[in-house]
Amino acid sequence: MSNSNSKLSLLGSISMGTGVMIGAGILALTGQIAELAGSYFPIAFVFGAIVSAFSAYTYIKLSQVHPSSGGVAMFLKEAYGKTLPTAVFALLMLLSMVINQSLVARTFGSYTLQLFELKSLGEWGAPVLGTLLLVFAFIINVIGNKYIERLSIIMAFFKTLGLLLLSLGGLWAFGFDFTEINITEGDSANSSTELVKFIAAVALSILAFKGFTTITNSGDEITKPKVNIGRSIVISLAICLVVYLLTTFAVMGNLSTAQIIEAKDYALAEASRPAFGQSGLTITVIFAIIATVSGVIASIFAVSRMLTMLTKMELVPHSHFGMPGSIQKHSVVYIVVLAILLTIFFDLSRIASIGAIFYLVMDMAIHFGAIKHLREKAKLNVFIPTAAIILDFIVLLAFCWIKWQTDMLIIWVTFAGIALVSITEYAFLATKSRKGSA
Repeated sequence: MSNSNSKLSLLGSISMGTGVMIGAGILALTGQIAELAGSYFPIAFVFGAIVSAFSAYTYIKLSQVHPSSGGVAMFLKEAYGKTLPTAVFALLMLLSMVINQSLVARTFGSYTLQLFELKSLGEWGAPVLGTLLLVFAFIINVIGNKYIERLSIIMAFFKTLGLLLLSLGGLWAFGFDFTEINITEGDSANSSTELVKFIAAVALSILAFKGFTTITNSGDEITKPKVNIGRSIVISLAICLVVYLLTTFAVMGNLSTAQIIEAKDYALAEASRPAFGQSGLTITVIFAIIATVSGVIASIFAVSRMLTMLTKMELVPHSHFGMPGSIQKHSVVYIVVLAILLTIFFDLSRIASIGAIFYLVMDMAIHFGAIKHLREKAKLNVFIPTAAIILDFIVLLAFCWIKWQTDMLIIWVTFAGIALVSITEYAFLATKSRKGSA
């Protein structure tokens, strides 16, 4: 966006932020969070919003100093320079965004299966449908549809409105009687373990709010960025929290905790059955399809731009592999191929888990870099980013502990991913440095 007439307004940037956060995140994560937090899962979203609010402070202050479309990558470069930490943490952010695409794609498959009779696909139904969605999104992005950003903003309005209507309908169905909700169901005698599981659930809930970083990634493409980036983030987080709470209470009013966990990959669709019958299920699935399709298209567009920027900053290696076209087109190919592999080989819970760990590690790096190198320039109140680091570390530690106990593969895959990114980047930057000094 090169001129003022094409820049995003305050309303446009709020729509973009809520559009990324609302929809697929709550569609996919409601059941995953309930599996950890039990009947307290709505409260996990509240704590997720609080942790995200502490994190948002740093992003807002840095955006006021560096309102660039580079967003997170630019913040890292300003804090650490064109160094290994910048490259590694920027790639972790990028990978968490690609992982989110896989999460959305699997969600698309899980919800679509509730509407259409595709039993012949068996357990491969969700990944097959998710892969088809990613291929469709790839085609749209390669064509270079100039309306992708505008479409995502328009769809944000319909996603938010649709989810609000479904939530209010679900609340109406059980008479808004919150006293009927059993908030002690499923609790065990081991309160310390339950507390750790709840904190781990907060780690997943943060994924439902981390879309606010999309606003910082838009940077100077927003009208009056030094003012409107902060306003957009705060308003988007507040809107999402209200919508998430309405949605989770509506789900709790129509399903028991055990039923939510059983239908964790499509909990909202299952919750619509007792409230509205088959018609409600159909509407919910259609809403989910629209939310996931538009979300994946917009996400691939945004992530390909970030990878292109890192390539032009010479922080990541790049190969054409004989493909014609620009670096941005090649970036779309790499991103979609990786997202398809994740969609095929990992279920929703594992995809969300890997994404949460990558994001929390990157987020702590942003805060640490801001405190160490940019606090005077950005006029930071050091207490807030320090608190953000502590909160991130607590939820990350609890989450990793739970996964170590229940699904060790997630820990090993995540560790291997970080190690592979670090080793590859070290080798690339070392080679580039030798060539530059020759």
